[in-house]
Formats: sequence, structure tokens, C-alpha cells
Amino acid sequence: MNPELLARYLPRMLEGLLVTMELVVISVALGALLALPIALARLSSSWFWRSLSFGYVYFFRGTPLLAQTYLVYYGSGQFRHFFEAIGLWGLFREAFFCCVLTFTLNTAAYQAEILRGAIRAISQGQREAALSLGLRQHQVLIRVILPQALILALRPLGNEIILMVKSSAIAAIVTVFDLMGATRLAYARSFDISFYFWAAAFYLIIVEALRRLWDRLERRMTRHLALSAHRA
Repeated sequence: MNPELLARYLPRMLEGLLVTMELVVISVALGALLALPIALARLSSSWFWRSLSFGYVYFFRGTPLLAQTYLVYYGSGQFRHFFEAIGLWGLFREAFFCCVLTFTLNTAAYQAEILRGAIRAISQGQREAALSLGLRQHQVLIRVILPQALILALRPLGNEIILMVKSSAIAAIVTVFDLMGATRLAYARSFDISFYFWAAAFYLIIVEALRRLWDRLERRMTRHLALSAHRA
């Protein structure tokens, strides 16, 4: 690695790394807010809500994230007059916002399926026992079902966040100067392939940090289960 080139482009790559983290954090957080209602809709007794949520999840899990990003980034221009009329064109003309929107909708579908599976894994007997104690349906969901389901979903949710970190490199294709975007710029101006090794190293650092953080969080949230098993 040429030290001169590294000194010139490393600050730009670090700025791109911050953009990557911002993109992932916002998308995953907003996706989590959408995931629970979608998961509950998938479990609903209403045919309409089940069908609507199934169509949403089926589309976003069944099509490539790159195609979804193109649909939002390039497709929004087809509705420019509509977005201008409602005052949203200023957002949709920004590549960063289009990526946040696309990534949010995509990760919400995956998180919803993770939550749905976790909720269904909770024994029906616990729901019936809670109802027999006089709790209402929403109280059973909030106080009994969801706390246990979130513990079951913790590991796959961590995997989904790691996948979003790696998938966020797609943003570079639509001119967002995230880590990969800054790396592509550095390579285009220097033709030094080592910039991609640096980018890979940054991604590995992020993923490893997330893995360790998630392991600690999982151990902390399940310590009572380990204690119960030890006593048994």
C-alpha cells in the first residue's frame, strides 16, 4: 500500500464508513418498528391482513435488494410530479433517502418473518394460562408472548443486522458515498487494488464487533435460563 495514497484517501473511506453505519442503523431501527405490525398481521385471523402482509413479505424476500433499490431510486423519478405535489420530491431525489427507504422495507420483511416464527414457537398453553388469569389479549401479547419471542428471535435478528451491513454496499451503485462508494472512488483515481482489501477489513471489523456485542446481549438476556438449567 502506497502510504501517500492511504493518507489521501483513508479519511474519505472513514467518512464512508460513518455513512454505512448511519444507513444500517436507521434502516434496521425503522425496519424493527414495521416488523412487529407485519408479523402480527401475518398471524391475524383476518384474511385481508394475512394476504396483504404475505404479499409484502413475499415480494421483499423474493426479489434482490439491488432490484428493489433500482425500483425506488430510478422509479421514483417517474412519479416526480406526484411527489412534488405532496412535498416529498426533495427526499426522493436524494440517493441516501432512497437507500434508507429500500433497506427499511427489505429488512422489515425479514425481521417480521423472524418475529412471526418466534411468536409461533411460544406454547399455546402459556397464552391460555394467561387468559385464564384474567389478562386481556393485548396484555397476554405484551407481557407473556413478546418477551419470550424476542429472546428466541435474538440470534436470527443479529444475523439479519450483519447481513444488512454487508448488503449496504449496494448503496454505492446509486451514488451514495458509503464505505464501498468511497473505496470505488479511491480505486478509480489510483488503480490500487489494496483499497478493496482495506474496505474488506473495515467490514470484517464491523461484523466482528456486532457479533461480540450480540453475544454479550444474548448472554445477558438469557442468563436466567442458564441459571434455571444449572439449578435443575
